[in-house]
Amino acid sequence: MFCYQCEQTAGGEGCKRVGVCGKDDETATLQDCLIDGLKHLSKALRPLYESGKRNTDAEDILMEALFATLTNTNFDPSRIERYIREVEELTAKVSDGGIKWSPGTNREELLKRGRETSIERRIERLGVDVVGLQETVVYGLKGVAAYVYHARKLGKDDADIYRFTVRALARLADEPTDIEELYNLAMDCGRANLNAMRILDAGNTERFGDPTPTQVDVGAKAGKALLVSGHDLADLELILKQAAAHKINVYTHGEMLPAHGYPKLREHKNLVGHWGTAWHNQRMEFEAFKGAIVLTTNCLVPPKESYKGRVFTCGTVGYRGVTHIEGEDFGAAVKVALDAEGFAEDAVQRKLTVGFGRKTLIDALPRVLDAVKSGKIRRIYLVGGCDGAKSTRSYYTEFVEALPPDTLILTLGCGKYRINHLDLGEVAGFPRLLDAGQCNDAYAAIILADTAAKTLSVSVNDLPLSIVLSWFEQKAVAILLSLLALGVRNIRLGPSLPAFLTPALISVLAERHDIKPIGKVAEDIAATLDGC
Repeated sequence: MFCYQCEQTAGGEGCKRVGVCGKDDETATLQDCLIDGLKHLSKALRPLYESGKRNTDAEDILMEALFATLTNTNFDPSRIERYIREVEELTAKVSDGGIKWSPGTNREELLKRGRETSIERRIERLGVDVVGLQETVVYGLKGVAAYVYHARKLGKDDADIYRFTVRALARLADEPTDIEELYNLAMDCGRANLNAMRILDAGNTERFGDPTPTQVDVGAKAGKALLVSGHDLADLELILKQAAAHKINVYTHGEMLPAHGYPKLREHKNLVGHWGTAWHNQRMEFEAFKGAIVLTTNCLVPPKESYKGRVFTCGTVGYRGVTHIEGEDFGAAVKVALDAEGFAEDAVQRKLTVGFGRKTLIDALPRVLDAVKSGKIRRIYLVGGCDGAKSTRSYYTEFVEALPPDTLILTLGCGKYRINHLDLGEVAGFPRLLDAGQCNDAYAAIILADTAAKTLSVSVNDLPLSIVLSWFEQKAVAILLSLLALGVRNIRLGPSLPAFLTPALISVLAERHDIKPIGKVAEDIAATLDGC
């Protein structure tokens, strides 16, 4: 295997024997085979989509299969093989005979196909720069697919996203080598992701209401317990309804924390609080949880045997030996929650404030801009993204702690767990730290910045705004591409730069977008306060 799609990749170069995430060689190689299949399926679909028509079966498998290959999502080779067979069957069905994709009749042949189309083999033929940029597009598409997958469950759609996905994957099947063409394809991917975040924002707010600031209890409440991790609010709603009949307390974990900001989800009285922190701490936090656990999406860490029997996956998530829930019946998880010990007494450790969503931020914007004009707020920082286990991620905690008290900080994604425990006080009547939501709620931050720029008749890059991002997986890649496609400059990225971006590619991004790696805290703060 060779995989370098996430920030924690071995040695900062690539995982070659087993993924740092826990993904084994068999699963990784089957995922390579699947991506190859999706490229060929898209090539077969290209004439249809160029004519303005669509194939909903193809859109289903494109979004779901791309999402399944995202880091810490699906570790189950049998499920990946099932996707491969679906892609093979659909390619034969939609092709006019010119496009054929027959990866093999058994798993060993599928693995052979995966090895033949692997990143290492393509680097041998095409070079590291070309493949690195090709993979940037693929990883961006995985992020797009994740957001579209959630939006579709909420009844939201956008034909242009599928049209771009087919165009991009079909072009990648041809193995283009022109750096400028691939760069433009990556920027188009960023634009597609902006649309994906837009329809997901619409789906979430129309179904659950606009998020409003609310305090969330972190810790335990007496009673039977069920923990929901991942990102999918539609699944959380189903679980809340099914658990309520049995008086089971439901808790959020990881990136589900922002769910408490949505008014219609708060109406469920059995949504009692939040448990734990970011995804990478789940082996400790899940073991201590005294109930059932449902993973609705990434990020899944290979579970310990001590609690594996209490874990369930759904949607695109999978792991060998873990019960997978098909459809919308979470009865199996409810039963485990009823049979489990539960919590004997209340043990609330602290409170967190969430719910500073798009509408809340836009409504507060005039007051914020007045505070900026009067000098009460010197600068606004967006500090967030993905979290991870590397010790160097302490940079984000140290950075926020060292910011002057007349700064306002916006956060989102699981990167918030590096800073949401800090008591930062207030500035100009606002809490200094505003939690805007999940990673996809970068859309809210983008709309906020765009509205502020239009109000002040300046460009986004002229705002007193600095962006300091932490990345980990492919949704972060998609968001970064969206920011770059919008022309945002001077982004600081860490804790390390992507392994798939070679020095030559990083040089291109630095030249065109002024993107830069995080450095020393004091130096970075001084530079950002000067607008650099």
